Amino acid sequence: MDQKQIVNSLIVKAKKYRDFALSIGDVERARRILALTHELIQRARALARPDEALIRKRAQEIWEENGRAAGRDVEFWLQAEREFREAEKLTKEIGDDAG
Repeated sequence: MDQKQIVNSLIVKAKKYRDFALSIGDVERARRILALTHELIQRARALARPDEALIRKRAQEIWEENGRAAGRDVEFWLQAEREFREAEKLTKEIGDDAG
């Protein structure tokens, strides 16, 4: 699973929890659920933040997924960077309305 998929799953969960919290009558429980949605969004943002070590790790995963192909290191690095950029874009699109 790439960064964009992981970040997207966290965002989807956060939105579901937010919608649930807004539909229940127990104010304290709703407050706790909304705090959880905020935490999920923060985790998504942290995971989406481009970091050279994480990009390197993801590029290695892609390389291994492709049978450790020789001579494609730049391609895999760029794919890993793209995944992080797309994941970061997802977190910017949600803004603060989900958390």
